[in-house]
Amino acid sequence: MDPTEVTIELDDGAMPAHLWLPDRGSGPGILLVQEIFGLSPYLRRRAADLAALGYVVMAPELFWRLGTSAVPNGPTMLEQGLALASRFDWPTGVSDASAALDRLRELPEVTGGVGLVGFCFGGGLAFAVAADEAPDALVAYYGSALPTLLDLAPRVLAPSLHHIGAADAYLDSAAVAAIRAAVAPQGARVEVHDGADHAFDNPDFANFHPGASATAWAQTRDFLREHLPV
Repeated sequence: MDPTEVTIELDDGAMPAHLWLPDRGSGPGILLVQEIFGLSPYLRRRAADLAALGYVVMAPELFWRLGTSAVPNGPTMLEQGLALASRFDWPTGVSDASAALDRLRELPEVTGGVGLVGFCFGGGLAFAVAADEAPDALVAYYGSALPTLLDLAPRVLAPSLHHIGAADAYLDSAAVAAIRAAVAPQGARVEVHDGADHAFDNPDFANFHPGASATAWAQTRDFLREHLPV
C-alpha cells in the first residue's frame, strides 16, 4: 500500500510525515526514525517492509526545518548528509520526533502498543525519545550518537534491540563495550554483526552488507513480534 501524507502540527510550524498502513488497515504503531540521509528511498522501503509485517508506520521528515526531506543517492550522499546533520538542532529534533510519536499514538488505525525503529542518526534519536516517551519497544540500528547518550540509558526501560557492525567506523570496540554496559541493566540486547560496517543495512550505500542486513532484519522481525505483537 502506498503511503499517505500527514502533517504534525507543532507550535512553530507543520512537520510533514508519511503513513504506511498494513493490509488489514490497523495494527500496532511504529515510528520510523530516519538516517543521516533523511527520509531516503531506502527508509521508505523499510517502512513498507514494516507495514507488510502488520504495523502502522509513521515516518516524519525530521530535516523539515532544514528545508529538505532527503539527500539524493550518489557518491556525495555521505557528505551531504553530514552537512545536514551539522545544522540539525538535536533537542528540537528529539522534541519533533516525540511529537510524531504522540500523533502516532492518537491515530485510530493504531491498535495496541507503539514502538520506535531508528537507523544510524535515527538510532540515537530514537533512543533519546524512548528515554522520555516510554514506548513498548525500541530497535536501533548502529546509533552513531549512542556513546554520547548513555546517561539516558537508565530511563530507556522499553524492551530494546541494538544492531551494530563489528567493523563500524563510528562505533569501535570500546564504544560497543560502553553501550553494552549501559543498556544491559535494562535488559537490552546488543547484536554485533561480523564483517559489517556502519549503515550495513542500506543497499543504496557503499557499506551495504547483505548477510548482516538479512540477519539483523530477521532478528528485528522476531523481536517486534515478541514485544509488539500484531
